[in-house]
Amino acid sequence: MRQSDMLCPMSRVRHWLPLVLALLAPLLASGQNPQTKVRLLLESQRMAPGTTVYAAVELQMPEGWHTYWSNPSDSGDTGQPTRIDWTLPPFLTAGPIEWPVPTKLQEEAGVVLTLSGRATLLVPIRIASNAPAGTVGITAKVRWLECQKSCVQGSALIQANLIIDNSAPPSAISEAFSGFRKQLPLPQVFPLSFRWLDPPSVKARRFAVSFRNPEGVWDFFPEPISGGSFSSSKEGRPGSDGMIVVEKSLEMTEAKWPESIPGLVVRIGEGGKPLAAHAVAGAFNPAREGLAAMEAESGTAAPSLPMLLLFAFIGGLILNIMPCVLPVIALKILGFVRQGHEAPKRIRILGLGYGAGVLASFAILGALVIAVKLGGKNAHQGMLFQNPMFLVAMTALMVLIALNLFGVFEVSLAGGALDGASQLASREGIAGAFFNGVLATVLATPCTAPFLSVSIGFALGQDARTNPGLILLFFLTAGLGLAAPYVALCMQPRWLRFLPKPGAWMVRFKVIMGFPILATGIWLFSLAAGHYDSDGLLWLGMFLVTIGFAAWIYGEFVQRSRRRKLMGAALAAGVLAAAYLWILESELNWREPSKSAGTKLVGSKRRGKHKLDWADWSPAAVTEAQAAGRPVLVDFTADWCNTCQANTRTAIEVPPVLAMLKSIRAVSLIGDYTHEDPAIAAELAKYHRPGVPLVLVYSKDPGRPPKVLPELLTRGMVLEALEWAANPK
Repeated sequence: MRQSDMLCPMSRVRHWLPLVLALLAPLLASGQNPQTKVRLLLESQRMAPGTTVYAAVELQMPEGWHTYWSNPSDSGDTGQPTRIDWTLPPFLTAGPIEWPVPTKLQEEAGVVLTLSGRATLLVPIRIASNAPAGTVGITAKVRWLECQKSCVQGSALIQANLIIDNSAPPSAISEAFSGFRKQLPLPQVFPLSFRWLDPPSVKARRFAVSFRNPEGVWDFFPEPISGGSFSSSKEGRPGSDGMIVVEKSLEMTEAKWPESIPGLVVRIGEGGKPLAAHAVAGAFNPAREGLAAMEAESGTAAPSLPMLLLFAFIGGLILNIMPCVLPVIALKILGFVRQGHEAPKRIRILGLGYGAGVLASFAILGALVIAVKLGGKNAHQGMLFQNPMFLVAMTALMVLIALNLFGVFEVSLAGGALDGASQLASREGIAGAFFNGVLATVLATPCTAPFLSVSIGFALGQDARTNPGLILLFFLTAGLGLAAPYVALCMQPRWLRFLPKPGAWMVRFKVIMGFPILATGIWLFSLAAGHYDSDGLLWLGMFLVTIGFAAWIYGEFVQRSRRRKLMGAALAAGVLAAAYLWILESELNWREPSKSAGTKLVGSKRRGKHKLDWADWSPAAVTEAQAAGRPVLVDFTADWCNTCQANTRTAIEVPPVLAMLKSIRAVSLIGDYTHEDPAIAAELAKYHRPGVPLVLVYSKDPGRPPKVLPELLTRGMVLEALEWAANPK
């Protein structure tokens, strides 16, 4: 035999020896003398068939030693829970362990949940109704990990006898069980909500437990979840309003997220000792999650579903006067003038056509939200305006409508310089009215309004798998609110008789109406350009000029010329094809916007004439500012959010607020949501907002939750919040 062959077995031994020793380590450790004493007690030694007897596995640990709770640690790789393997006759069935409340202990490896002193694990044992009379043995193999400075595996075989008889007088030992049950958590006695803070698409998904309590530091101890592991939580301390929010994170190895996370809500005392504990089911109820969160945060009953639907309708009504839809209002005015002296039946039909366009658009938006949520992504108000392809298409549409109103081209061949969308809404019949409704809805998507954010925020918080109809219902109700004024006027045509009669003045008015539409196009152009690199601004502008040139060719040589119409149509089509294939696809590459285009140096950004300095928002920035004893103003905003810009100009960047910010040394942070940002999306979901604006004011006390300001701000609201932040007591 060769020497190398003789050495090969030895090399294999050296290779496998560390692994073998690692596998044997727990067995070797279990051979050491455990310090914990274990015994088995029965609540009653005599029970009747068809009843339940409680067994108590009592672990008595010396001072300084501890075992572990059912979920030993947040990370899942520290500690081991005590295991009980029962040996029972077939007519006895052991239930799950009822664990005592653990102590929160900080070890080198992290936070662990421990049991010390005398800890009792209660287990219900069901006796079958057909169990035979007589004495039966109950045996349990108990295995535990006990730790002090080092850890030792322990095990014990414990046994007790149970007499099955129709008479069951209480035994002397049963009185001790009242003391054992005092170690158990109390039931939930206060309103409490569980809500996800992150979309299902993330790997580690945060959730929040919210409730109201006037004092103390609280935490949530989750029970083990199959296929899941928890990360360290953020303890909750009551704010000025008594609101407590505990945050935790769950990572799942399986695809499906749990519908509930049962556990304990615990008030933490000195040394991690529990002062109070309540067992909670931890259900993420799809139909009640948003309402439960409102109840927990306000301490009162949340609005009912009918009330929230009324909020959606009122919010839709208010959208009619928001800046987002003002250009469409101009078209509506022109449509009213044209319809004012037509047949009442036709006016009603056109009004219903407009309403149908609005409702169909809101239904599509609702379906889009459902599809996005089913895809595991975050759905929010204004998400279309984060899509560069949508912005490019809408910019082109606004430019074409403006050119049509200016008389550059006509919508159809039906003679005369028509007035774009407004003409479609009147002379071109119900299809044009339908288009006007669609346009109003599209321009309203980035807007928010009082009442609307509460109701749509509730709808966006629903589970798309179980409640798609509820999501759709809220969107359709908001659509009814947006369409209601126009439809109501059309249902009462005599109200339109007060409008001036059509005449030559309408030609000039039609051209005037083209300018707000063109201004909307320029605004959309600025949003779309932000998604591309420096050359994108040039090529996007060239695209708009090119389609404008094509529209002029079509109007001049096809609609207003009597010869060579076919040649003019071919030339217009060729220019449009070049605009799309050469400019959009080749030069602009509009399907793949630049990843660096959305990156902004927000800290150097100046907004408004007062030039307030803003720094980038992040949770770490808030924590750092509070650690330095400074209040924090956070403005979650977006370039496409007109309400956000109005708040900045009228309520934030105004001299009194700027002076207050300077006097209290507040830190101003901005969360720019113009482009998609998962961290900001999670923060919006945390505060039940369907989108921006969201303005938070943090006090200099890190233990207090922030004040959440309304969507529409006044300087008085901001000053009051800043005063509270500087003097939280």
